[in-house]
Amino acid sequence: MSESRSIERHHHITLCVGKAQEDYDFHTKVLGLKSVKKTALYDGDVPIYHLYYGNDVGLESTLVTTFPMRQSGRMGKQGTNQTKVLMLSIPSGSIGYWNERLTSHGFDVKEYELFGEKRLRFAHPCGIEYDLVEVEGDPRAPHSNGPVPVEHGIHGTHGITVSVLDLGLSADFMNAGWNGRLTNEDDDNARFEVGNGGSGAIVDFVAEPRRNQAGWMYGEGIVHHTAFQVADYDVQDTVKHSLVGMGFTDVSDRKDRGYFDSVYVRTPGGAMFEASVSKPTGFTIDEAYEDLGKSMQIPPVFEDQRDFLIGYLEPLQYS
Repeated sequence: MSESRSIERHHHITLCVGKAQEDYDFHTKVLGLKSVKKTALYDGDVPIYHLYYGNDVGLESTLVTTFPMRQSGRMGKQGTNQTKVLMLSIPSGSIGYWNERLTSHGFDVKEYELFGEKRLRFAHPCGIEYDLVEVEGDPRAPHSNGPVPVEHGIHGTHGITVSVLDLGLSADFMNAGWNGRLTNEDDDNARFEVGNGGSGAIVDFVAEPRRNQAGWMYGEGIVHHTAFQVADYDVQDTVKHSLVGMGFTDVSDRKDRGYFDSVYVRTPGGAMFEASVSKPTGFTIDEAYEDLGKSMQIPPVFEDQRDFLIGYLEPLQYS
C-alpha cells in the first residue's frame, strides 16, 4: 500500500470549540474563511452544531470544521497523544499583514521559524493553537469574497502537529499504515508527508514525554480528528484492511457523514485520523453553490426533530 500513496492529502480538520457565535466570528470575520456548511453532528442523541469553513467551494484540504461544545458544558483536556496545532497556509510575505490583523483583533501572536518555514502562532478563543505558515505558490484558491484581501488569504490547511510520548510508534504508523514519508527532523520534531507532499499533506510530530495525557472525549478546547482524502471506496477499504492487519482492530466501519464517507482509526500516538471519500455532489448535495453556508441543513438522522433541534441549538447570527 505504501507505494500507491493512497492517503492523498488532508480532507478536513475538526475541532471541539466553545461558543458557536465566537467560533463563527473567528473563522469568518477574523480569518476570512467562507462558511461552507451549517449542520449538526451526526453522532449521539443530543444535537451539536457542526460548522464548516473553507474556500468558495469547500475544496478538500481547505476545510476546518468545528463542534461548538460550550452549550453542552463539556470541557476537553489538552495533552500528549493528541493533535495540538492546526497549521494554515498563507502566501509568502503575508506574515506582517496577519500579525497586524490578529493583533488589532486582540490576539497575542508570536513569529518564529521551524523546518525553514516562517510562522505566526496564536490561539483560537477556545485555546487551540494555530500557526499561519508562509507558503510559496500554493495553488489552492482562497475565499474570494471575505474580509481578507485575496493576496493575503488563507489557501487551506498546511499541516497538523501531533504531540506524542515518543516518535517511534508514530513513525511506524505513518510509514506502514498511512503512506507517510519522513521528510524532515529538528530535535524532537519529525515531519511526515503523504500523497504528493507539500502544503495540505503534512503531519508533524513533537515528542513531549513530560506532558500530561490528553482526553479524547468530545469537549471544548481540543482537536477532535484530522481527515485525509482518499480516492474512492476501494482505496478506503484497502486502508482499513491494511490497518486491521497491522493490529488496529478498533478501525471503524464506514460512516455516512452526508457530504463524505469516513473510516476512523486511533493512531498509536493517540490522535484520531480519518480516511475520507468525498461524495460527487460534495456540499451541493443539499443546497446550491450560491447558497452554500447560508442556512442550517438538518442531517437526515435528525429530520424528524427539525423544530426541536433548531430551537435547542444556541442562536447563531450569520451576517
